[in-house]
Amino acid sequence: MIIGIVVGVVVLLLLVLFGFSVKIVREYQRFLLFRLGRAVGIRGPGLVLVNPVIDRTSWVDLREQFLEIPRQTAITQDNASISIDFIIFYKVVDPEMSVLKVQNFAAAAQNVAATTLRSVVGDMALDDVLSKRDEMNAALRVRLDEVTERWGVKVTTVEVREVNPPAGVLDAMTRQMSAERTRRAAITEAQGQKQAAITLAEGTKQAAILSAEGERQSQILRAEGLAAALETIFNVGKGLDRNTMQLQYLETLKQVGTAPSTKIVVPMDLLSGVMNVLGTPSRSSSDGSERRPRPEPTSS
Repeated sequence: MIIGIVVGVVVLLLLVLFGFSVKIVREYQRFLLFRLGRAVGIRGPGLVLVNPVIDRTSWVDLREQFLEIPRQTAITQDNASISIDFIIFYKVVDPEMSVLKVQNFAAAAQNVAATTLRSVVGDMALDDVLSKRDEMNAALRVRLDEVTERWGVKVTTVEVREVNPPAGVLDAMTRQMSAERTRRAAITEAQGQKQAAITLAEGTKQAAILSAEGERQSQILRAEGLAAALETIFNVGKGLDRNTMQLQYLETLKQVGTAPSTKIVVPMDLLSGVMNVLGTPSRSSSDGSERRPRPEPTSS
């Protein structure tokens, strides 16, 4: 009975010892193995067996991590006091150095970041700090990386999240921004009025051109219509016979006779036409053609 109890205890202790001896290391993890206080190397990933009696481990995460730097006060090159907070992204590239070279990386990084920020901001004017954040981020990253490199840590990105200038400077910036927007609005309005005037003048010009072109086409059409009418009249006139013309002469003479004038000037063509209608031959014309003599009156 006692032997059975002893065997059970021994088996239980072996199971517990085996549980402490087996380490499962994930793909993004590593651990530094210390044996009797001496670093013997990096282990992982996968299943790793250690001696729980004489071995100790220090785990390291290889994923990219971030570190928030509390708000820091710095003085710019033109003696303006500003408050800045930023964030650091980093990753461990050498697990052994990150364990052996620095005790607390987060605390060390915060102190280095604070001093580096003051150094970078002190070399920049306030306007550059406010407008050139990319340059400031790059300068902070380079200087921080120079320090953390010896710890086996790579600073990948530095992002300034907020910059708070003094109240007086902030008020002056607000007034400047308002004046700049007013200036841009005035320029935009002037350009719009100019463009509207140009468009209106162009439209008036095009309207005048179209009106002149229309008038010219109208005159051409009227002239063409008049010419066509005259041609039609001429063609019709050529088709009239002599009797029709003589009747027109009589109608014209009738209209002339009704006029109130006491003296009437009758063209020779009209008189010849009337005489022909009445059957009275006219005298010889100037071109030598023979005309019948007027009969002499007889005495009664």
